[in-house]
Amino acid sequence: MLKLLSLPAALAALSGAAMALQGTLNSQLTQKTSLLTSTLTVHIIGTLTALLAVVIWKAPFIQIKWLEIPWYLYLGGILSVAIIALVAFTIAKIGVCNATTAIIVGQVGIAILIDHFGLLGVQRIPWNPGQILGLILFAAGAKLLFR
Repeated sequence: MLKLLSLPAALAALSGAAMALQGTLNSQLTQKTSLLTSTLTVHIIGTLTALLAVVIWKAPFIQIKWLEIPWYLYLGGILSVAIIALVAFTIAKIGVCNATTAIIVGQVGIAILIDHFGLLGVQRIPWNPGQILGLILFAAGAKLLFR
């Protein structure tokens, strides 16, 4: 119970709220431009924001040995483009609540697998029957949210 009330959990919930807001904004931008144009625009603005943060907080950048990092860790950039585009598209088609619900069910399902198998270098945290039941109940609850 303490983990649920921790600062990291609160920040994760805030991140989820930001994702729903971001998806809505991106979907509206797509309606005014196009799917690919809005995706590019969002990433340009995000890149400039991240660059500003690196400069302000003097985060290391040049000193990093980029070629020594496993290639698959860079796939997040490709996934980011796909996520932004898919969220903007699906919100316009099925609404914010339906799209966000489906997104969260997909996230939790994959997260359980990543933890259980220790994929992509994360600490292995085996699933337990309660998590599987929780995912099933979560999916059932998600079905109730769909309109």
